[in-house]
Amino acid sequence: MSIAIIKYNAGNIQSVLYALQRLGAEAMVTDDHDLIRGASRVIFPGVGNAAAAMASLKEGKLDKLIKTLTQPVLGICVGLQLLCNHSEENDTRGLGIFDLSVKKFISQNNDKVPQVGWNTIENYSSPILKDVIPGAYVYYVHSYYAELGKETAATTHYMFPYTAVAQKNNFYGVQFHAEKSAAVGEKILFNFLNID
Repeated sequence: MSIAIIKYNAGNIQSVLYALQRLGAEAMVTDDHDLIRGASRVIFPGVGNAAAAMASLKEGKLDKLIKTLTQPVLGICVGLQLLCNHSEENDTRGLGIFDLSVKKFISQNNDKVPQVGWNTIENYSSPILKDVIPGAYVYYVHSYYAELGKETAATTHYMFPYTAVAQKNNFYGVQFHAEKSAAVGEKILFNFLNID
């Protein structure tokens, strides 16, 4: 199996590589269109600012490439957000794979923004969550969230419910950092690598 991690100056790439290595999987970090198109799995990580990340994607024409991919693709954190229609972060237009909008958390009742730490995922309906126990804990670091919608495949509650996992066709996205989510995150990555 060939795994491509998209290189675009906005990824949490080293942690993702380590997580894959723990599963016995090797991956290439690349912005080469042919290598990405030819990979059997594509991982689209992201940390930081959505607008800067999108600008970096556009510079390498990776925004157009991602939309054409037919193999399983996994967006992580900002990777998920960029697969959505729009982000309030610097009024950023996304790739429009998921028909979801990304909003900024507004603190309520002294809730901290960003959300940092462990939280549960609920309401599963995705093959990447196969055999993950209900209420499993995963690790979050984010100030923006994807609203609920028809492509929401799992939820998390922080102030209110939002999309923890999204899925449409061959595209999957997780708001949490699967690569930092211990055994649960490893199981999710394992499931992604083993989708039929």
